[in-house]
Amino acid sequence: MTVDIDKTADPQDTPPGGPEAIKAIPVRHYGRYVSAVIAIAIFVSIIYAFAQGKINWDAIPDYFFDDRIIKGVGQTMLLTVLSMVIGIAGGILLAVMRLSRNPVTSSIAWFYIWFFRGTPVLVQLVVWFNLGLVFEYINLGPIYKDEWSSFMTPLLTALLGLGLNEAAYMAEICRAGLLSVDEGQTEASHALGMSHSKTLRRIVIPQAMRVIVPPTGNEVINMLKTTSLVSVVQFAELFRYAQDIGQSSGAPVEMYFLAAAWYLVLTSVLSVGQYYIERYYARGSSRSLPATPFQKIKANMLSLSNRSGGGAKA
Repeated sequence: MTVDIDKTADPQDTPPGGPEAIKAIPVRHYGRYVSAVIAIAIFVSIIYAFAQGKINWDAIPDYFFDDRIIKGVGQTMLLTVLSMVIGIAGGILLAVMRLSRNPVTSSIAWFYIWFFRGTPVLVQLVVWFNLGLVFEYINLGPIYKDEWSSFMTPLLTALLGLGLNEAAYMAEICRAGLLSVDEGQTEASHALGMSHSKTLRRIVIPQAMRVIVPPTGNEVINMLKTTSLVSVVQFAELFRYAQDIGQSSGAPVEMYFLAAAWYLVLTSVLSVGQYYIERYYARGSSRSLPATPFQKIKANMLSLSNRSGGGAKA
């Protein structure tokens, strides 16, 4: 906002009724208008190009709630949850090992993180699936014994490939969260007679959650999308079912768009859950919590109603 003030006016010329009201002139941001027009034009041109393409868009709603697609969505969510459970549990364990004063456990954790973060997930999945070339049988004594090809099912391959890889990333996230807690908290706990494990469970980890939760939410969303890679090890999930339907219906590209739409729906739901979890753990770190989407909508509606009411009275 710019203010138009007459600096040449004599203070003695002020009218008896008091000073005149200051006239505020809003500043016009022409750059914003131009950039908005360019962005809208690019967006419209992209939509127009897709609309004119040789794509049968009617096939997408026809198969959107197909039984195979719904089953694939369920398999994708199951694989995401199980892989993240393995990744989070392994990440916490590796983070504690990494921070240990024992050089052996610390070195093992460092090597694990270095190896699994340094190799692609797709390569790890294929290696797990073909380990029968190294281990012909798996022998656990009286508990279990079978051929590796029978033991390493597509589901187990997917869980090991995704879960163990995720553990390496979660280890660094958890380690950063643990290091964010002030050392005085640990020293005070030890002074009160608490053991190291109890200090971690009751003091350090609850405070570290504020730092751990946001990137963990991002890892969950990333894991959901990464599950599409397990189709190479013959595990049927959303992307694999979409491929099969595309081959049988003669609309492979349309089914890829269908899978992308389902991934967008699932990630949007997870993003909402991530927002509320982050808001929950931010209670002790900020004086006022950010407004939820529903609170923002309610505030905007009240503001509009107040403006319309004021205009009617005027």
